[in-house]
Amino acid sequence: MNMYKVETSSEKETIALAEKLATLLKPGDVITLEGDLGAGKTTFTKGIAKGLGITRTLSSPTFTIIKEYEGRVPLYHMDVYRLEGTEEDIGLEEYFHGNGISVVEWAQFIEDFLPENKLNITIKYKDEMSRVIIFEPIGDYFNQVITELMQ
Repeated sequence: MNMYKVETSSEKETIALAEKLATLLKPGDVITLEGDLGAGKTTFTKGIAKGLGITRTLSSPTFTIIKEYEGRVPLYHMDVYRLEGTEEDIGLEEYFHGNGISVVEWAQFIEDFLPENKLNITIKYKDEMSRVIIFEPIGDYFNQVITELMQ
């Protein structure tokens, strides 16, 4: 399994990296985001939104579980932290196989519902401004996406 590590030294750099990633994504793509509270998961998602041409202010969907945003491709921003331990199918597959890009925070809580091919991203807090972002592409398609992103 390939892993790629990128270090960003500001929120602006993190957003720019995610914005570039967004230009390589297509409908039906699923991105998982892991990281401690405050590591930058929502910041990274803001960059994806920007790259998709979404102008609406993006905020964490902690209490709604899913927020939808319209851009050149719809963005489905999910925070599934509150689904920990649930066996209930809340229709996530419809999003994962839909016409938008799904970004899932705390994806480990819904592992059984996630598609086989996805892009796992872990964001680690290095210091006040710096983050280490680890990309783990699952499947040939996402390997290509990350190879292109790293160029």
